[in-house]
Amino acid sequence: MKCRHGVDRDHPVRRQPEHRGHVLPLGVDAVPSPSQIAVPQLSRLIGLPDAPAIVDVRAEEDFRADPRLIPTARRHDFRAAESWAIYYAGRSVIVVCQRGLKLSQGAAAWLRHAGVSAQTLEGGHEAWCKAGQPLVRTDRLLPFDEAGRTLWVTRARPKVIRIACPWLIRRFVDSHAVFLYVAPSEVLAVAERFNAIPFDVDGAFWTDRGEKCTFDVMIEELGLDTDVLSRLARIIRGADTGQLELSPQSAGLLAASLGYSRMHRDDLAQLDAAMPLYDALSRWCRDATDETHT
Repeated sequence: MKCRHGVDRDHPVRRQPEHRGHVLPLGVDAVPSPSQIAVPQLSRLIGLPDAPAIVDVRAEEDFRADPRLIPTARRHDFRAAESWAIYYAGRSVIVVCQRGLKLSQGAAAWLRHAGVSAQTLEGGHEAWCKAGQPLVRTDRLLPFDEAGRTLWVTRARPKVIRIACPWLIRRFVDSHAVFLYVAPSEVLAVAERFNAIPFDVDGAFWTDRGEKCTFDVMIEELGLDTDVLSRLARIIRGADTGQLELSPQSAGLLAASLGYSRMHRDDLAQLDAAMPLYDALSRWCRDATDETHT
């Protein structure tokens, strides 16, 4: 028998599950928390020009046990979150602790209280490690300066490597890194006087080694030898060393690099102009190598 609304009185009515607060009934897929980001999601953002800032708030004992950092991450004391939150005003931030629990949750809450868009990494540093994601070795770097930046120095009038390496540093190590371009004869002296890291010059740790160019050395020593960066390194090595047969893309990179060097008399202007070229090559290496123009 049916009532006037067309519902069979003798058949049990199938009701929609009730949601109480944020608790979902059994059998209903949980919706990801808007205050968390999963490892695969963050991995896709690493290396992009608009990647979020990453803050590592692991306890000191956890950091000493594994002093590597997620690319571009900066260390902060979780106990002082209220004081350093202002540094991230207007930015998107991912906060990381050992397991994605109390320390990152608390620090992210402080950031949101200060008006910063902040999420925590689900599973924390441990989950990132278990997923085999890249981690930057901090023992190869000098401490950040008073403004919270790393300082690097190399030879003036860059072509390929002295643009490629700054791109790598800013996209995977320190997004605010400062680069000084000086006369070749003065690179090591400037590094000593200004507490900067010299690169791509004889006598420096970060320079060519045998058949490896400085870019190869950086991705290896920093722990960034991923499939994507290794593929990009081959293109860069071919352009830098004149071995254009190493990659079909090497000739194009060399041509563009020489063009940039003639377009810009100011080395920093050249660096800024060429950064998107390396962004594009990196994205091609990551997910477009099988695509053809049809």
